[in-house]
Amino acid sequence: MLITNATLITWGSPNRLYEKYALHIEGALVREIGPEADLLARYPDEEKLNAHGQLVMPGNICAHTHFYGAFARGLAVPGNPPQEFKQILEGLWWPLDKSLDEDGIRYSALTCLVDAVKYGTTTLFDYHASPNFIDGSLDIIAEVVEQAGLRAVLCYEVTDRDGKDKARAGIAENVRFLKRTKGPLLAGTFGLHAPLTLSTATLEESRAAAPDGTGFHIHVSESQDDGYAMFENDLGAAWPIDWLNKHDILGQRTIIAHAVHVDEYEMDQLAETGTWVTHQPRSNMNNGVGVAKVEEMLKMGMRVCLGNDGFSHPMWDEWKAASLLQKNEHRDPRRMNGNDVVQMAVYNNAALANVFFSDAPLGQIVPGGYADLIFVEYHATTPLTADNLPWHILFGFQGGMVTTTIIHGRVLMRDRELLTLDEAEIAAKAREAAVKTWKRYNAQF
Repeated sequence: MLITNATLITWGSPNRLYEKYALHIEGALVREIGPEADLLARYPDEEKLNAHGQLVMPGNICAHTHFYGAFARGLAVPGNPPQEFKQILEGLWWPLDKSLDEDGIRYSALTCLVDAVKYGTTTLFDYHASPNFIDGSLDIIAEVVEQAGLRAVLCYEVTDRDGKDKARAGIAENVRFLKRTKGPLLAGTFGLHAPLTLSTATLEESRAAAPDGTGFHIHVSESQDDGYAMFENDLGAAWPIDWLNKHDILGQRTIIAHAVHVDEYEMDQLAETGTWVTHQPRSNMNNGVGVAKVEEMLKMGMRVCLGNDGFSHPMWDEWKAASLLQKNEHRDPRRMNGNDVVQMAVYNNAALANVFFSDAPLGQIVPGGYADLIFVEYHATTPLTADNLPWHILFGFQGGMVTTTIIHGRVLMRDRELLTLDEAEIAAKAREAAVKTWKRYNAQF
């Protein structure tokens, strides 16, 4: 395929913007980029996909999400509004994940995948929990990810909150999926909930069961509850990150979600071990848990990425929230500038994705890189350059501007028409599954 008439944004280092360019795609990879006239002359017989002057750029990446969170949309939580984070877990998320059956898992995931394709998020790190449907749950998600044609890294949540048997079932589901995962668009990691709900015994059992070279995906210090758990549960350490490090959980394939309440001693350990950290500003604001010190982390050389924690999938909304939150928190409009956001959302997210999909570069348009691309219908009303692009995104881009989504060289949406997913059918079946899920949810109160 030859993509023609493109305004190309490479997200390379440094970023480049090329007008009237073309890309030659062969299979899953970008084989060549260059002036349109040159590539048309070189490949006259290739199928053409005209970008009509739109921006053509790498697809967005979401470093931490929860597909099943789609079924929380519009759900009325019984009782008084929660006053703290643990009450949110106990009143919403834990009863909701216990209510999921096979259809609930399938259609909550499909709902998010539709969003991802429509809004140009091409790689997602999903973190799943369904305590009453553990065995095979990751296969259901993997099946619909492959149906959609997206790229994803999956894991199952191991926790002690539902008893030892279900904790061990969660361990087994991670191990089973890691051993069977094949294919260029799917990968796995090992899910652990949080120090708040994990015993040292379960942590050690998980570490022992994980295949060699496996990393972990775990929530840490989203609220102060993980810190309290160190003492209340007698975990043998004063700091959550210290506890994980002593049990060999940190490392270059491990993802720490949130890290809102970590101190400098813990940040040093995260930096020294090369552990990834994901920032989810919309979720943190919604839960009222505080503001992560992401600028300080970036200055320390920590690998901070950007996720959405189950919020909607136009990742540029998360970019905006990340920038505005720091400015407001510090009462300083200079904080979290566009280049800082790009470091997280583009370069660090791409580097994380390449840990799991290492056969070709991701997150940049380069010969030999994966053809994970989006077309963006953005009519700049001020000069647009490679240098000022981050500020155009922060103040001008909207998710609905994505018109075409290509993953692994396959067109999943063309001119806003979904080609692999039937949005109306999925929405109708999701509503049916949600009604049943909500009924089981309400029966717990």
